[in-house]
Amino acid sequence: MEEDEDSFELEVFEVDEPATPDEVSERRTRRHRRRRRAKSFGSAGPTRSRSSVSVCSSEAARGDQPLVPPATPETPGGAPEAARPTSTFRSSLLNVLGKLVIWRSSSSASARHRAPPTPPHSLASTQPPLQPPQPEPCEYLRGFLAIETERRIRANDREFNAQFHYANNLIKTSKYSVLTFLPLNLFEQFQRLANFYFLCLLVLQMIPAISSLTPVTTAVPLIGVLALTAVKDAYDDYQRHVSDSQVNNRKSLTLRDGKLVEEKWAQVQVGDVIRMENDQFVAADMLLLSTSEPNGLCYIETAELDGETNLKCRQCLLETAEMGQDDARIGAFNGEIVCETPNNLLNKYEGVLTWEGKSYALDNDKVVLRGCVLRNTQWCYGMVIFAGKDTKLMQNSGKTKFKRTSIDRLLNFIIIGIVFFLLSMCLFCTIACGFWETITGRHFQIYLPWDKLVPTDPIEGATVIALLVFFSYTIVLNTVVPISLYVSVEVIRFVQSFLINWDENMYHEKSGTSAKARTTCLNEELGQIEYIFSDKTGTLTQNIMTFNKCSIGEKCYGDVIDEQTGDILEVTEGRVENASSLSSLPGSTQPSTFVHLYNGLTSKSPSAPGTLAIRVSSTIPVDFSENPDFEPEFRFYDKSLLEAVRRKDETVHSFFKLLALCHTVMPDEKSGKLEYQAQSPDEAALVSAARNFGFVFKERSPNSITIDVMGEREVYELLCILDFNNVRKRMSVILRKDGKLRLFCKGADNVIYERLKPDSDARKTKTQDNLNKFASEGLRTLCLAVRDLEDDFFNDWKNRHQAAALSLDNRDEKLDSIYEEIEKDMTLLGATAIEDKLQDGVPQAISKLAQAGIKIWVLTGDKQETAINIGYSCQLLTDDMAEVFIVDGNLYEDVEQQLGRLRDMINNSEKSDGVNGGPTAVSVVTFSESEYQHGCSVEEPEVSGGYALVINGHSLVHALHPSLEKIFLEAASQCKSVICCRVTPLQKAMVVELIKKNKHAVTLAIGDGANDVSMIKAAHIGVGISGQEGLQAVLASDYSLPQFRFLERLLLVHGRWSYFRMCKFLRYFFYKNFAFTLCHFWFAFFCGFSAQTLFDPIFISFYNLFYTALPVMSLGVFDQDVNDKNSLSYPKLYTPGHQDLLFNKKEFLKSAMHGFFTSCILFLVPYGTYIDGVSPKGHALSDHMLFGSVVATILIIVVTAQIALDTAYWTWWSHFTIWGSLCIYFTFTFICNYVFGGPYIGSLTKAMSEPTFWFTTLLTVTILIVPVLAWRFYFVDVKPTLSDRVRLKQRLESLRSRQSQDILRTPSARRTRRSIRSGYAFAHQEGFGRLITSGKIMRKIPRPNVGTDFSFPLSFGSSNLGGSMSPRKPVVASSSSSNAGAFTTLAPPEIPGFNEQS
Repeated sequence: MEEDEDSFELEVFEVDEPATPDEVSERRTRRHRRRRRAKSFGSAGPTRSRSSVSVCSSEAARGDQPLVPPATPETPGGAPEAARPTSTFRSSLLNVLGKLVIWRSSSSASARHRAPPTPPHSLASTQPPLQPPQPEPCEYLRGFLAIETERRIRANDREFNAQFHYANNLIKTSKYSVLTFLPLNLFEQFQRLANFYFLCLLVLQMIPAISSLTPVTTAVPLIGVLALTAVKDAYDDYQRHVSDSQVNNRKSLTLRDGKLVEEKWAQVQVGDVIRMENDQFVAADMLLLSTSEPNGLCYIETAELDGETNLKCRQCLLETAEMGQDDARIGAFNGEIVCETPNNLLNKYEGVLTWEGKSYALDNDKVVLRGCVLRNTQWCYGMVIFAGKDTKLMQNSGKTKFKRTSIDRLLNFIIIGIVFFLLSMCLFCTIACGFWETITGRHFQIYLPWDKLVPTDPIEGATVIALLVFFSYTIVLNTVVPISLYVSVEVIRFVQSFLINWDENMYHEKSGTSAKARTTCLNEELGQIEYIFSDKTGTLTQNIMTFNKCSIGEKCYGDVIDEQTGDILEVTEGRVENASSLSSLPGSTQPSTFVHLYNGLTSKSPSAPGTLAIRVSSTIPVDFSENPDFEPEFRFYDKSLLEAVRRKDETVHSFFKLLALCHTVMPDEKSGKLEYQAQSPDEAALVSAARNFGFVFKERSPNSITIDVMGEREVYELLCILDFNNVRKRMSVILRKDGKLRLFCKGADNVIYERLKPDSDARKTKTQDNLNKFASEGLRTLCLAVRDLEDDFFNDWKNRHQAAALSLDNRDEKLDSIYEEIEKDMTLLGATAIEDKLQDGVPQAISKLAQAGIKIWVLTGDKQETAINIGYSCQLLTDDMAEVFIVDGNLYEDVEQQLGRLRDMINNSEKSDGVNGGPTAVSVVTFSESEYQHGCSVEEPEVSGGYALVINGHSLVHALHPSLEKIFLEAASQCKSVICCRVTPLQKAMVVELIKKNKHAVTLAIGDGANDVSMIKAAHIGVGISGQEGLQAVLASDYSLPQFRFLERLLLVHGRWSYFRMCKFLRYFFYKNFAFTLCHFWFAFFCGFSAQTLFDPIFISFYNLFYTALPVMSLGVFDQDVNDKNSLSYPKLYTPGHQDLLFNKKEFLKSAMHGFFTSCILFLVPYGTYIDGVSPKGHALSDHMLFGSVVATILIIVVTAQIALDTAYWTWWSHFTIWGSLCIYFTFTFICNYVFGGPYIGSLTKAMSEPTFWFTTLLTVTILIVPVLAWRFYFVDVKPTLSDRVRLKQRLESLRSRQSQDILRTPSARRTRRSIRSGYAFAHQEGFGRLITSGKIMRKIPRPNVGTDFSFPLSFGSSNLGGSMSPRKPVVASSSSSNAGAFTTLAPPEIPGFNEQS
């Protein structure tokens, strides 16, 4: 392509209609010709590829890819296309164009939406690296005009990288600077309709011809509102500046000219090579170059990204690992990377490294991301590939959205309505003024002369006066939309936020953190939540696995038995319980306790104030101190198992030996203490259990495993590892000791049961009973089995295994078939039961939130089995549910069919229940033949209690398609709870947006990792868990909590109170302002519609600012209908917020009509009294100022009496503000008139000196207050709400003794549930086996052990099997679909699973 210096070409693909194959071919030919011409004219040197329009691919449509442009297509020669450096004008113009959005045409969507997208792996097999798939139709997503289509980076070359203007490593989350704060903040504030409205009024008041009030009456409140809001915004932004500064000023070691230099994070740039030490945060997204560990391995903790604390493994290229920590050599490294553009996919990275004439494929296993922490690795070097806002951590943070509550949106609508009402009153007064001036006013020009601006002609003069009066009444009646409303709302929300921060019942003593309101404008929205979207790991669970129970032989271990009664006791750990919950615990007895009554809001007891709290003495755990390698934090309570170990029970010993030998855990010694690095917390828990019972895993080499059994050292020769994966659902090891071969296997119960000896029925039956018991308690189970092998059989099997491993066709299928041959005829040893420890109080919190009518959806990256088990543990799935539906289709048609059947089954079930009224049998329903659910039995029918839905991530991709989302939404909305498994961060946000868009419900998202940030920002309310798993979710959240259980109190207490207070505040505020403002309107009929004010201008200014401000503020901050204990005890009290019952358009009209009626009575009764009034001394009482003072005084008394009736919770502050406001009114009135010489001096004094005033006041107050009392007493007595009944109960309880009060039953901490087929759940995936047998993961090689029948090789590189027999090249194992915690690495060329000496 030929072009001028400032010209450019922008290719635009038509997106409205799909192109025909001939058109596509013609376009490609034209582009190829232009590229060839461009090569002859293009400048030398690599530059950024030219711009093109990108349309979202099928991967993005499925949620597997972010909405980012794909990589630039390569030229036929293989090199990326080059272009000349762009000029400033061109760059600027392209940046503008890059912000444009191309929307897909919906006209052709219906004809294409059913075409299922092409799977990603099929594209990868037909296209070269970095070649994007051809854009497919994706009707419901949008594409972007993209400038950068690939990224080129050269190591240690800032000058080269600078030409691309990549983002630096500076992080900026703040909104303002010192210079931009004032203009930007004022611009944002005047976008609020009311602020702009009052600004216009202020301008009008500055015109003397139309204003009867001084501009001060509007300027003071407006400036106060703007200043208060500006201070709050400045404080919030200052906190963001502080946070940014802390991050940007962190230190890092950067290579400069072959030497390490300490620099701030903000100064790091793309292409720099930096060195990181152990336990340091990673400064930017980096390509690993070298590490301190063998074979370029390093370990990272990704808690900041996904909330998981288990370590993950990364491995650099072996070619770069050879540079070690030679600064000079690394400083001379000049490799060039061509990679994908910045995106938000945490588990995907594609690129190519070109160095010394060779190209190396790069994937996610060679990259460490910003936010990770380096663990168990002394040092590592990395090259920065993404910095600052381009890092995946910041890409997942998304853009902060301005959130407004539903009450804010309703207020905007109401204010618009009030403005139209105001204009209609002004228009009426204008017309009336015109008639009055035409008919009557023109005859009084000597007494009331017209202004010089007014024409002398009667008709024209009356018309001009009427037009001026329109603006005058706009100013006089402007208080119907009081600006003090927004001042009060901001102050109330601000104080409510501090009440949340100060609540010690939401303080977590262990971590030393408390609840924190990070925003002050969403408090009342907490009282209207209908949907909660929660992460699982780190949010509901602690991500800590504990060995809880086991079944060995035919006996179950782990239960604590009462020696006297034989009953199973509940294990307690010295916690404080609500006394009501103890009675509900299965098998609970009367433990030794002490009782204490906690009363008051600031009690640190987890029980509610006033609740009987009982501290339960802890169950005594088994003492393992005789074992020198025991772990003090390990807890097990059944002493009989340790006794069986000491008796040397053969089955028990075999059970624990299997746990100590069959795994891929790596031992490590730190500060003289043995520690384990496990691929998953499940494996760590099992090996830890074996360790504490005396079977200590000590060390491993590529061909041996060493354990200590009751103090005796045993060394096993490791012959083969048949590694774990999600298809096999089991792992095995083949070991030799003393010439005896044995296979140890562990896996899911249904998988192990199919491979047992035929004569194992008795043990299978008993173990299955125990497995059902474990599963009913929500424990994660695995079965253990062994098989003794003959040498001849094993040698023959090994040869066939080698042949399968070297096969180039269907290798995985052949290996699985070979594995089946040896993993059979096994002997069942027993089963383990691991508890994925929930955070304290999670089941109770979920139960209460569900009772409050809140639907809870769990969106997790974990697999289905794990999510279902946790669902039962935390009572998200309960016994009384009729069905638990599982949608797991892989294809569009399958998901469509499953969702349709699900919807029909629910509808038919509801119809049959309505006709027959019979109970629905409980079952677990799946729509595919999966092994996990096959053969589910229904033990006993239970009464239907709703439905639950479990859907997998690959099914969710299709369910979110526009043609299916309505079916999915209809079915899911009829379920009490929904669990989405294997979902990406983008899918989490899409699910939240789906509910927001279609259900118009208030949503809350809660999580603890960076993968939850998009979901948190998408929801109306975002809550971050401020635990030990990172702070990314907290920084993006609106509220932070130390534990999930505090969400119950945040919503049911603070949220409900805030909503209740705000609604009552708004109802009263509109009432009192309509009562105040409409008095001017009635007075207009008696002053010739001249815009004369009834009240003193000082009274008008002070009415909302001083005279009525404090009582309504007290109401909005402290009022409560029931206390916090009853708010938690009666979750149904929360439901009015779902339907906006406490404040809506109807309630506003009621308040407005109440104010309308009040203003009529306030004006007409005193008017009738004083119109011709004369004092006993003959003084006239009918002057304007005296009448205005009387109406103003009665108005203050009436609205004060009204708020006294509205106040449900009286405190000393309530008394002070309500009765103090009356005192303030009289004090200020006398000071303003007598001290400062106001125009109304003596008017109120004169009126109060006459009995007429007091009788008029009493009559007016009686007429206005008595009907309100009668109305309320009638409805409380005849049609009481739940709040009324609870308040009555609360009042009666306060009169009784605390010891005899009713204590409501709290759901037990653990409830048994119906048996399901399997409690199997294992957060583990293939990855360690090959690393172990290849020796690549070993820190050091153990010395040969004397006396064993085998020897250790001193070199792992001379493998006969690995080097000569395997013709395959290293294959990159992708982790894009792996679960958190899985290790992936470059597959070595040896036979999978075998060591070099086997």
